[in-house]
Amino acid sequence: MDADLDDLSREALIDEVRKLRAAIRAHRDSTLHELCWHHPDLWALLPEKTDPQPSVPAWPQFMRGCVRYRQSLDDQLPDAPRSAAEFKD
Repeated sequence: MDADLDDLSREALIDEVRKLRAAIRAHRDSTLHELCWHHPDLWALLPEKTDPQPSVPAWPQFMRGCVRYRQSLDDQLPDAPRSAAEFKD
């Protein structure tokens, strides 16, 4: 799957690692409502060019998943700062 890396020079590999690290940091540093978004820009960094279409849950199941995700943040990050910021599009 990653055979494309075999022919890259050292410099090209370093460039690839820097690009991937920048994307991972951007995703890691997302916060507030950004945490809930679909991330095709991150997946586009992979060499295989696919356009996966996610299976989207119906609203009730989706909202239960959102609540569960938020509860998991309380469990995993009990001391993280909290915000009352509303979503703005």
